[in-house]
Amino acid sequence: MTLQEYDYARESPSKLAASCLLLALTMKNLGGWTPTLEYYSGYCSQDLHPLVKRLNFLLTYQPRDKLKAVHTKYSQRAFFEVAKIAPMDMLKLEEKLKS
Repeated sequence: MTLQEYDYARESPSKLAASCLLLALTMKNLGGWTPTLEYYSGYCSQDLHPLVKRLNFLLTYQPRDKLKAVHTKYSQRAFFEVAKIAPMDMLKLEEKLKS
């Protein structure tokens, strides 16, 4: 979805990927940012928090009337229907990132 948003073009691809992974881990309650992830990505959790919040905001307030191809594609069973997963409440996300 970030490919469709100009605001994310200035982010480095590695930081964007790491932030997406941290958001997914947080959304699915699969743990947090481990020392192994920090070592191999080169990013500590605190470096990713602002971008994680922006990504969750993008999921929460995305316009549904335009550019629906990505949402439609990832709503299919072949992609585990990940587009149907509800975004996190911003306050809950903030709490989880702090812990």
